[in-house]
Amino acid sequence: MKITTNEVREKYLKHFEKMWHVIIPSSRLVPENDPTTLFTGSGMQPMVPYLLGQKHPLGTRITDSQKCFRSQDIEEVGDNRHTTFFEMLGNWSLGDYFKEEQIAWMWDFLVNELKLDVNKIYFTCFKGAPEIGVPKDTDSAQWWQMHFKNIGIDVKIGENPEVDGMKEGEKIFYYNAKKNWWSRAGVPQNMPVGEPGGPDTEMFFDFDPELKNDFHNKSVFKQDKCHPNCDCGRFMEIGNNVFMEYVKTESGYEKLPAPNVDFGGGLERMAAALNDNSDVFKIDIFTNVIETIEKLSGKKYNPIVDDKEILGVDKMTQSFRVILDHLRAATFLIADDILPGNKDQNYFVRRLLRRAIRNGRNLGIQENFCKNIAESYIEVYKSHYKEVLENRNRILLAVEEEEVKFNKTLQNGEKEFFNIIKALAPSPSERAGVRPVLSGELAFMLYESYGFPVEIIEDLCKENNLTLDKNGFEEARAKHSQMSRVGSEQKFKGGLADSSEMVTKYHTATHLLHQALKIVLGEEANQKGSNITSERLRFDFSHNQKMTPEEIQKTENLVNEWIEKDLIVRREEMQKPEAESRNPIHLFGEKYGDVVSIYTIAENETGKVRGVDATSVEFCGGPHVSRTGEIGVGENGEKKKFKIIKEEAVSAGVRRIKAVVE
Repeated sequence: MKITTNEVREKYLKHFEKMWHVIIPSSRLVPENDPTTLFTGSGMQPMVPYLLGQKHPLGTRITDSQKCFRSQDIEEVGDNRHTTFFEMLGNWSLGDYFKEEQIAWMWDFLVNELKLDVNKIYFTCFKGAPEIGVPKDTDSAQWWQMHFKNIGIDVKIGENPEVDGMKEGEKIFYYNAKKNWWSRAGVPQNMPVGEPGGPDTEMFFDFDPELKNDFHNKSVFKQDKCHPNCDCGRFMEIGNNVFMEYVKTESGYEKLPAPNVDFGGGLERMAAALNDNSDVFKIDIFTNVIETIEKLSGKKYNPIVDDKEILGVDKMTQSFRVILDHLRAATFLIADDILPGNKDQNYFVRRLLRRAIRNGRNLGIQENFCKNIAESYIEVYKSHYKEVLENRNRILLAVEEEEVKFNKTLQNGEKEFFNIIKALAPSPSERAGVRPVLSGELAFMLYESYGFPVEIIEDLCKENNLTLDKNGFEEARAKHSQMSRVGSEQKFKGGLADSSEMVTKYHTATHLLHQALKIVLGEEANQKGSNITSERLRFDFSHNQKMTPEEIQKTENLVNEWIEKDLIVRREEMQKPEAESRNPIHLFGEKYGDVVSIYTIAENETGKVRGVDATSVEFCGGPHVSRTGEIGVGENGEKKKFKIIKEEAVSAGVRRIKAVVE
């Protein structure tokens, strides 16, 4: 009986725990300290500071399974191996062990723990870059060769597989820096001074050793030239051991005094290798979801190979895979508090859900189905990723609301799209077999008038043998969506229009509102944005449903109670680690330096208020009043009250409050 994907993960973590590694939990899918990227896209990303020399608090041997999301792969989903969401198994030596131990432990895991067919396992190594003084990585090649020999298999090393292909008996191959070198800058020549990097040795699984299957990309596949990196579809990389042992200096490349090991292995790909099927969507994690889609659509998931394109698939198979991938990714993103919306990370969640819904329609599914599939993924992952279970209600509500909303958009937009293309007169080029073009102006009309997303328009064009004029679309959008220069100039750090007295009062009131919402609605009511002028405050926060009149009144009463108590607003500057120990609220979208400002709002130095605890401890860099009582005093000394004038939805799972002091 084959082991499950969850069991592969457990075996891996236990295997390295036995080798004195500390198991750490996965980081969130949104990087906490990396403003250069929207998502955590690799297993090593959260570990970069430690690979660059920072001491890890848990020691020099670390292992984990890291959740990853690669937004750039959305368009690639549909073949047998691309997914936007995946798990990367990882282990790290931070100046501890090196090549010999890592290769031995990985061999033991693949051959003895997973019991993969050793005849189907191949390895690649770095062939060296003599022009810059970096030698061939013969150590790694010889260690792999030794492990084969220890089980009675004599293997040869291929020196030039991209030219010669694989010769009989070869299981280990040398490749250049484009294939077998790692640094953040890419190949050695691109590394800046001070950048570390090093050779890597990759592990591949052969899904068709006897060349019987018909899934090869015939445009690149040649039986006598096939090799692990030829991309014909026969081989799949399942892991990569990076040996970071060099640093770029002014005079060239020098050895690091304490080299590191960084291993990353695709969990789903390892499970596919165990399954001996190159289709990652055939692994057990997707089984129940496939059955659900089959029941809803009346169609079977039975991939048909199309040799005209690389690992090509028919439209029905592609729709299955898009649904399987996108709803899994959306489930995990929402669990990490990334809800469907119109900006940044939130838009990718919306895009995933919309593409899944459209592909459900392509399969003939008419009823709402996303909630059921998200529920299936929660069941699959709840034992290892507690956050999907803890945030179950948020996930299901967000998915359901987005599907209901988008189905209305789809119905109207698709109808208009087909009216448009029916009206397009056949051109000479179309009659000659050239794909007709949907103009940017017509595409923008669908976008502006019907709320039809451009990527859905592009998908529809592909499905109906049209080409979208994307440049024309962007030009049309630019003409219609120029931002007001005045509105732009009014923006101020932290969403403040300026630093006037009234804006300062509203800013402090926003902190009180945030704390009140957490008391009334729960700790999940986190700030998602704010905008403050001298006339009013606007505050966005995470919440999955409309606030009741009673909740609004209770929130308003708490803020007014704290204003009347004339609480102390105290500012302190301290090192970030000390500040973190106080469990402060992190304001949405802010990045904090080594020294931070903490604002505490409370009745006295103990931080307590009689009755309700109003303690608000937040990171903040904006202006504040010195006591909350100032908020309730007008220019002429008259008393004023905090009043919520509007509560409304911004996007799925995000609400907005507008309030004034009057």
